[in-house]
Amino acid sequence: MALLLPIPSPSSSSTCSSSYYRPAASRVCRVWGVLKIHSSLGLSDSVSTRSKPRKKRREAAVEAESDAISILNERIRLEQRKESPPTPMEAAEADKYLELVKQQQQRGLQKLKGDLSYKVDPYTLRSGDYVVHKKVGIGRFVGIKFDNAIEYVFIEYADGMAKLPVKQASRLLYRYNLPNENKKPHTLSKLNDTSVWERRKTKGKIAIQKMVVDLMELYLHRLKQRRPPYPLTPAMAHFVSQFPYEPTPDQKQAFIDVDKDLTGRETPMDRLICGDVGFGKTEVALRAIFCVVSAGKQAMVLAPTIVLAKQHFEVISQRFSIYPNINVGLLSRFQTKSEKDEHLDMIKNGHLDIIVGTHSLLGSRVVYNNLGLLVVDEEQRFGVKQKEKIASFKTSVDVLTLSATPIPRTLYLALTGFRDASLISTPPPERVPIRTHLSAYSKEKVLSAIKYELDRGGQVFYVLPRIKGLEEVMDFLEQSFPDVEIAIAHGKQYSKQLEETMEKFSQGEIKILTCTNIVESGLDIQNANTIIIQDVQQFGLAQLYQLRGRVGRADKEAHAHLFYPEKSLLTDQALERLAALEECCQLGQGFQLAERDMGIRGFGTIFGEQQTGDVGNVGIDLFFEMLFESLSKVDEHRVVSVPYWSVEIDMNINPHLPSEYINNLENPMEIIHEAERAAEKDIWSLMQYTENLRRQYGKEPHSMEILLKKLYVRRMAADIGITKIYASGKMVFMKTVMNKQVFKLITDSVVSDVHRNSLVFEGDQIKAELLLELPREQLLNWIFQCLAELHASLPSLIKY
Repeated sequence: MALLLPIPSPSSSSTCSSSYYRPAASRVCRVWGVLKIHSSLGLSDSVSTRSKPRKKRREAAVEAESDAISILNERIRLEQRKESPPTPMEAAEADKYLELVKQQQQRGLQKLKGDLSYKVDPYTLRSGDYVVHKKVGIGRFVGIKFDNAIEYVFIEYADGMAKLPVKQASRLLYRYNLPNENKKPHTLSKLNDTSVWERRKTKGKIAIQKMVVDLMELYLHRLKQRRPPYPLTPAMAHFVSQFPYEPTPDQKQAFIDVDKDLTGRETPMDRLICGDVGFGKTEVALRAIFCVVSAGKQAMVLAPTIVLAKQHFEVISQRFSIYPNINVGLLSRFQTKSEKDEHLDMIKNGHLDIIVGTHSLLGSRVVYNNLGLLVVDEEQRFGVKQKEKIASFKTSVDVLTLSATPIPRTLYLALTGFRDASLISTPPPERVPIRTHLSAYSKEKVLSAIKYELDRGGQVFYVLPRIKGLEEVMDFLEQSFPDVEIAIAHGKQYSKQLEETMEKFSQGEIKILTCTNIVESGLDIQNANTIIIQDVQQFGLAQLYQLRGRVGRADKEAHAHLFYPEKSLLTDQALERLAALEECCQLGQGFQLAERDMGIRGFGTIFGEQQTGDVGNVGIDLFFEMLFESLSKVDEHRVVSVPYWSVEIDMNINPHLPSEYINNLENPMEIIHEAERAAEKDIWSLMQYTENLRRQYGKEPHSMEILLKKLYVRRMAADIGITKIYASGKMVFMKTVMNKQVFKLITDSVVSDVHRNSLVFEGDQIKAELLLELPREQLLNWIFQCLAELHASLPSLIKY
């Protein structure tokens, strides 16, 4: 490779011989693969099968092949179990929506101008850091040295050392980060064999494409939804006048943005309000709630903890107290069964207008009468299943998400235009910045910080990462401050006990609250202006930022004391987190901090936990560059299906069903017509039809199986845009309406080397050259298997 120079070593000659044999080996594998497939079709060209009696061999072949439909059905079931197939869209309608998406994307990408590069500056690398070269793979950075007056970056790979001019390195290298503490890759890539790296990169690309398609389909579905714009009423002006503060410029813009979403558009809102703690996000939500509720719809306010839910309930109840016709309810685990049942009935019958609660509001027992708005506070605190449920609401109701440090998923959707975002980064005029102190733990410093706060009449949060250790800290504090009221709070306490403790702390009766990060969200306690966080290295950066935001909500100067054990015990990642927090100690830095946290802490929740492994293949930085690339070219990966009956299959196979099977069927002709109707509808219906047929009449005979395979072939061909299939000698031709980019993505997704390597795209045709001319039935089997592989790539493609 011209850009990456291998450094000669005594063993380098051996690479020549190995590279000479590799293509031959792969050719043997390909031939063997095809022979293997042909064997399963009943061809007797495998040496190992010749020794078996002919009958057994034939039975084995039939058994292996007969399961092909079952295997395909199982895959279809797994893919579509959770979601129904996308609603068909006319081509003109799809074009209109895709154009809207592109415009939205351009707005998002405009915000990212200048910040799209994830490449690394070679001078910031330290010896031993892992890097990714886009074309070669993962290596270990050794250092920068001059060679013949040119400065080179030296990188160690599994099979040798390479050097790269510094200027090129800054364009081609990425830092290798993973979404967890372990930054070490499983293996280094090989300099002289990039095939493994190419496979890893392709796997990552396909995973990204699936994410983007899921996202796009949700977004397109939302664009298709319609609801009448909410009316502008004089009552809103009265509600707004009740706000006792002068809004900040950012807050005013957020009010305008949400007002336009609700009263000026027919598509449901999906807006992120990103503002630091105490910057006025709640008021934006209250105005949206009033707009929706005054139009006769219900609003749901979802909080991650009961403490925060209760606080929201009290704020909303107080603000809406002058409107006797608007009822506010709280659904929580603190309630008795009869209280819960009463609330559920009121929600179902429409007697509750605003419902506040935790994830229990997402449960199947909660049936809404006329839900119009979902307000989600601190979405990053919810689990994956709850986030999926929240996402399902976004296609039908208006959604407003509030967060000071959005999860990476939220942040990146906002930045790339699939989500509208309003940033509130200007603090209220009376706010004073929080002073952050980061130091090694000492009892003297802890006592001094607490004494300072108590002496000025304030209250203190003392936070630990785990429940274990709370009692020990409480004993220490009780000995040091015997006359001060101290209490413990954590999520495993009895509901009533936790509620009473929080109530006493908010009333000022408890002066020091020793707790876990249950207090991370909400808790607007004006008099608590010192927070002590012990073992700070065990918290995520977003958590620390949220915890620190529990103080400084009044006009007093607030202090956040972050204590860590000996620095030598900390990981590099923990040290990096702490440095970032110190840098961001000015007010209003939550949004920038979330971006920083993305690179450091990672993103198990970006599109679901299972994606973490795909990121591990290439590292976060390259993964995100590939993600942005995929987002910007999303309209190129659109598969256009064709009508089922327009697909021509030019293969003269007309099997005759055995008389015993026909006699066994109740109405043979109707059953055949029913199969055709199912195939015409969609692949899911055909799968269900086949499963029901087998349940009722047992496994079909060979001739019926051939008939079913023809239906599957036509259905799959229609789904991926193939209009005609025919064969000539050893060649198979498939006329298609797909473009070259779609063909490339589809074939990259194909698992079987046999099918992937045999397919070629030319003009408006996909061609495949087989090793030999196959009999008609075996040719049908080959086409069935090939189309099943191509069809499996549909989750990676826009299907409108």
